[in-house]
Amino acid sequence: MTKNLVIIPTYNEKENIRNITKAVFEKIDTHILIVDDNSPDGTGKIADELAEENEYKGRLFVLHRSKKEGLGKAYVAGFKWALERDYEHIFEMDADFSHNPDYLPLFLEKIKEYDLVIGSRYVKGGGVQNWSFLRMLISKGGSLYSRMILGIPIKDLTGGYKCFRRIVLESIDLDNLLLSGFGFQIEMNYRAYKKGFRVYELPIIFTDRLLGKSKMSQKIFFEALLLVIKLRLKVRETPISLPPAGSSASDKPR
Repeated sequence: MTKNLVIIPTYNEKENIRNITKAVFEKIDTHILIVDDNSPDGTGKIADELAEENEYKGRLFVLHRSKKEGLGKAYVAGFKWALERDYEHIFEMDADFSHNPDYLPLFLEKIKEYDLVIGSRYVKGGGVQNWSFLRMLISKGGSLYSRMILGIPIKDLTGGYKCFRRIVLESIDLDNLLLSGFGFQIEMNYRAYKKGFRVYELPIIFTDRLLGKSKMSQKIFFEALLLVIKLRLKVRETPISLPPAGSSASDKPR
């Protein structure tokens, strides 16, 4: 069995699910887990059909959830599914092509040296396309605010394109995370960093979705930022012992 798993959470992604599945398989040797939150548009049914096609059978799996409960809970369900099996590298990735599959081989190269590789819009070489000035301001400001409150050097705390080593997910109490939705990404990065895991920010260009509707809203965003203070006050992680590899987590991400 391949040691790589790409988790793709879906809610109303019927326009994208076939194409993103094909594109991921073309880039790396991996399995895919689609975590569908009972999409009204039939995304889950399409995913089931794909999983039965000869080309994808045994490589594509579908986890159905009864309702939409937020991105964080969808990913936690996917993480638990992965940890019950022998995957070593577990990816987070959106279905809408805002996360370009072309970067997947670069993630796999960097995960050889690091424990968490974050696709970063806000390091040299990274960026965004097709965003309004207001959306860019909110996103960059949110990462800056969170970084200052939490006291960590990761520049893109809110991005959702990343690759974890298995040990990172095993070390985090997935049943007792404080934040869901948008804040989930901030919390996972924070907990990994505070435990001493080696973190690398891989420059990526984030392209806003062309098909379907974004799940993000300003309300969700600002609620997450308020909860960052709660995260700083309550989370006290103890660094774990890590074997030498590349750079230490105390080094600032590039």
